[in-house]
Amino acid sequence: MEIEFSGKTVIVTGGGHGLGQDMCRAFAELGARVWSCDLDDEKLQATRSLCNGRCHVRVADVGDREQVQRFVEAAKAETGRVDVLVNNAGGVAGQVGRPLEEISEDDWRVIFDVNLNGAFHFSQAVVPGMKKAGWGRIVNISSGAGLRVSLTGIQAYASAKAGLIGLTRQLAYELGPAGITVNCVAPGFVRSNPTTEKQWQSYGEEGQERLLASIATRRLGRPEDITNAVLFFSSDHASWITGQTLSVDGGR
Repeated sequence: MEIEFSGKTVIVTGGGHGLGQDMCRAFAELGARVWSCDLDDEKLQATRSLCNGRCHVRVADVGDREQVQRFVEAAKAETGRVDVLVNNAGGVAGQVGRPLEEISEDDWRVIFDVNLNGAFHFSQAVVPGMKKAGWGRIVNISSGAGLRVSLTGIQAYASAKAGLIGLTRQLAYELGPAGITVNCVAPGFVRSNPTTEKQWQSYGEEGQERLLASIATRRLGRPEDITNAVLFFSSDHASWITGQTLSVDGGR
């Protein structure tokens, strides 16, 4: 099975590190014109270098609808549309698990902005061009926390990631007649960035052993494990698959 994206414009949100950075690299290697945003310009420049200049990067806050619109307009400047959107931006915004009664409204809102609202903003911005072209791919990055409980204990994170799965199903039903598929990847534990590395270290040796023992393949994920699923959903090979959530977690 060969996958290539020559002539395609691809947006990957949250491309400054970890999974997003690996996705940018892979799409660029397969011929795509990649556009990526994050909040950290230094990290974005590292992504750009990794893609040998085939990735356009800009600082943008996915929770800000106007910034998202401007970013998408820039990406559309050459071809008039975006072919593939990967809503990868997410995370816990520096938070740790705390009792429900200690969570402020701002704590709740910031996690929803980056994990769910951003996906809505970007999808809304790219869909008109996809409809006009009669073809499009949207891939949302949820989490095992959206299917079960979050290992972090963060209520907003589990809720936002579950909401992303619901958004995937609804958009798939709405956009299918226009030739647009919408699917979701739910990664398991991947040590892909400083946050997940800190989480891994916090478990200690016994906790790490327990986590590994709960995984059928007895290993943690690698960024390329998630990227490969995203590439498939973004390709022509997945043209009759939509509204689905694929757990890429080593078997839990």
